[in-house]
Amino acid sequence: MDVTSRIPNVPLSGFKRTKIIATLGPATNSYEAVFGLIEAGANGLRLNFSHGSHAEHEQQIKWIRKASRLYGKPVAIIQDLQGPKIRLGDFEGIINVQKGHSLRLGLNADYAQSGIIPTQYDLSKKVKRGEKLYLYDGTIHTTITSVADKIVHLKAENDGILVMRKGINLPDTDFGGDVITAKDRQDIIFGSAHDIDYIAQSFVQKAEDVSKLRSIIQSIGSQARIIAKVETAAAIENLEAIIQEADAVMVARGDLAQETLPEAVPIAQRQIIGLGLHYAKPTIVATQLLASMVDNPQPTRAEVSDIASAVVLGTDCVMLSDETAVGRHPTEAVKVMKRIIIYIEKNNPVEVDFPDIDKPSHSQNAIPKAIINLARNVNALAIVAETKSGATALNIASRRPTIPIIAVTSDARVAQQLALVYGTKSYVRPVDKFAATKLTNWLLKNKVLKTGDMIITASGQYPGVIGTTDTIKVRML
Repeated sequence: MDVTSRIPNVPLSGFKRTKIIATLGPATNSYEAVFGLIEAGANGLRLNFSHGSHAEHEQQIKWIRKASRLYGKPVAIIQDLQGPKIRLGDFEGIINVQKGHSLRLGLNADYAQSGIIPTQYDLSKKVKRGEKLYLYDGTIHTTITSVADKIVHLKAENDGILVMRKGINLPDTDFGGDVITAKDRQDIIFGSAHDIDYIAQSFVQKAEDVSKLRSIIQSIGSQARIIAKVETAAAIENLEAIIQEADAVMVARGDLAQETLPEAVPIAQRQIIGLGLHYAKPTIVATQLLASMVDNPQPTRAEVSDIASAVVLGTDCVMLSDETAVGRHPTEAVKVMKRIIIYIEKNNPVEVDFPDIDKPSHSQNAIPKAIINLARNVNALAIVAETKSGATALNIASRRPTIPIIAVTSDARVAQQLALVYGTKSYVRPVDKFAATKLTNWLLKNKVLKTGDMIITASGQYPGVIGTTDTIKVRML
């Protein structure tokens, strides 16, 4: 049975436009947990390839596809690559650091024997004298004083402690395109053979990093789309070019706050969402949206406001990480997220508008604009769009209509990828000149729509051919 051959579980009136991504982990490592996340409202599930074996991820993928099929909605699977593992290595106990102290870092060093703090990545090949280096996820600031004999010498700028395996941030360092590791390459090959929809690329610094990943993906015949994770200071400098090159973009707010400033992150989030709308690229807001729900059954008021802000700004997705991977209330976190989204969308007094980011004026944008204007004028209940690649739905969604977009595609992979796109619900149907009409009739027959409802359909004279949407119709059922 095809995943989209079932009647929708949620009526159009209860349809949330902003999508939810949940991360799998120890707290959700079972079929029942995966089904629970999808049933609660998750549209995409993230597999963190910094953890777990290929065998474990393969089992998770099977669970996701089974649950998606039985629940009856497309779900996107996101493979999040580890990227360069820029962390401290293993050592016993705690290292006390005082302001002015000199520290030394070395790849896989033996701290007990040499006094050199071990790292999991050879920083000596990348860093330079005078650059900033932040230890323990940004809690200890240091400046690099020299690099010699594969050892990085630092001067501490504040007091603190170090424990093993904590993250290192390098806001001034150019990794020279070396952001795809040997492990990443093996993981990409695995993903291409195991039904991955998106690859989230870690540590992106410039557009060339994304194009290198795309070359790898194309060389192995994968159809996965690329999510560029914006988590470095360099990525902010090259933001527009990265978004143009990627298929989607994630605001990875944790590392980004360490690489820049915490107060810079809300501005970056707005820039990223605005550019995503401009280029019709899905955007994902991630990190600590419901952090308190790792332990508590209810969110804080600040977290509710944070989610509301992302929804009002017009992000395509909000993402849960620790909340569903290791939290005590994973399914409840998704339910809370969905409840907040639906309330905000129903009561939002403002429209998405980025006045400094105008749409390019050509037919690819003129047609979606005409579709939405017509839908508003006739008070349409839904827009039904035929799409081969998903581009038609993406372009309509980038205008952020307040009515559902029902996408009809012949490609199951496209339907799964569209699961992360704002306001879009996908159905897989054979290539047909009347695919939109036939789907509308099916929805009417199954009482999703009713007689008298007004629908806008968008289609092309060459069904199944990319880029041929040229016909807009108004249909009263």
